[in-house]
Amino acid sequence: MNIKNPYLQKVYQQTCDRDPDQPEFLNAVLEVLGTLEPVIEKHPEFEAAGLIERLVEPERMVQFRVAWQDDNGKTQVNRGYRVQCNSAIGPYKGGLRFHPSVNLSIIKFLAFEQVFKNSLTGLPMGGGKGGADFDPKGKSDAEIMRFCQSFMTELSKYIGAETDVPAGDIGVGAREIGYLFGQYKRIRNEYTGILTGKGLSYGGSLVRTQATGYGLLYFVREMLAVMANDSPKDKVTVISGSGNVAIYAAEKAQEMGAKVVAMSDSNGYLYDPNGVRLDVVKQIKEVRRERICEYVKEVPTAQYHKGCRGIWSIPCEMALPCATQNELLLEDAQKLIANGVKLVAEGANMPCALDAVAAFQKAGVLYAPGKASNAGGVATSGLEMCQNAMKYSWSEQEVDEKLQRIMVSIFHNAYTSAKEYGMEGNLLAGANIAGFMKVAQAMMAQGIL
Repeated sequence: MNIKNPYLQKVYQQTCDRDPDQPEFLNAVLEVLGTLEPVIEKHPEFEAAGLIERLVEPERMVQFRVAWQDDNGKTQVNRGYRVQCNSAIGPYKGGLRFHPSVNLSIIKFLAFEQVFKNSLTGLPMGGGKGGADFDPKGKSDAEIMRFCQSFMTELSKYIGAETDVPAGDIGVGAREIGYLFGQYKRIRNEYTGILTGKGLSYGGSLVRTQATGYGLLYFVREMLAVMANDSPKDKVTVISGSGNVAIYAAEKAQEMGAKVVAMSDSNGYLYDPNGVRLDVVKQIKEVRRERICEYVKEVPTAQYHKGCRGIWSIPCEMALPCATQNELLLEDAQKLIANGVKLVAEGANMPCALDAVAAFQKAGVLYAPGKASNAGGVATSGLEMCQNAMKYSWSEQEVDEKLQRIMVSIFHNAYTSAKEYGMEGNLLAGANIAGFMKVAQAMMAQGIL
């Protein structure tokens, strides 16, 4: 992706010079700035106010030590992060990720993306992200509790219901959120909606677990209807991952009549030509917490293959990458295109490399960027914040209806923005522009901060 506008070129080069060792963050900045050229040409006041320079520099970045004891009494040390990127339209909002791959570049990239994703929901939420290079896999509940308590002891200094409201992400599920919430409550002596993704017994929202996966399919359904006069029904579908996003994307896809034939984890992928049995996947991943390879022991007609990227070699009409960033590269995109894929929609954060995205767009494949198509999770987190503020809870049907309306609205905002700036059908550009404009207008109104 090339940037031609001199102002945007200058800002991107300055960012590269400042952070040359942060490839994930630079990739996210390049993707956004590469689509904003017509906006900057139409709004020279943004350059005069140094708006893009401020946008790419987080408002606050915190890095801290997390010391905790394992079950053998040995002290372990991890590194924790919170990047508060932009609060122009509301308190910082974004997940916490516990995974060995976590570093400052990844957290900055995720926080930057979150700014635009949260803007697209229409809810008053700024963008942030956090986490630690801690791996919950293989740890006992007691070890995870001690880690979460130590992590929150430091994080609690920087967050609050009207300041920064974290949620879960990779490695941070209901168990971890519970431990984090309990420690915050103990330290601050406050019972507030400081985290989202909480259990239903202490302020959580119905549909939150399913929201990202369900929201992805609500977006896909509207996208197909408007852009192709089609629907997910009978579409052979490949979904990478087997966490919450992938599982509930598969569930909603099957409800809409799609045929999901493959899922994966970090070790490999399963292929079930008869259609993935989601009850078996849920038992393996949600109850037993085992690897996806166990599926073939219970469904012997299915196949298991080592190496998770091989999943993109399976012929399909819809591909939904729902695992992690940069999981679908150019050569994978070329295989999907050659096998006749019609639609690619991201359930993870930037799972498709930029050259893979360009290949899809050149081939006429319908493509939905994660900041738009996977916004259902943070949208429902925003709804949880509303319920906490009102000391009230909505029914499952009410939350699901609100989620559907938000996802349909996100699609149309992205689609309309792309058309307005002469890029009809380019949802990547449309999502970036729609998300950016709301944040930019708020930043301009609030002065130089």
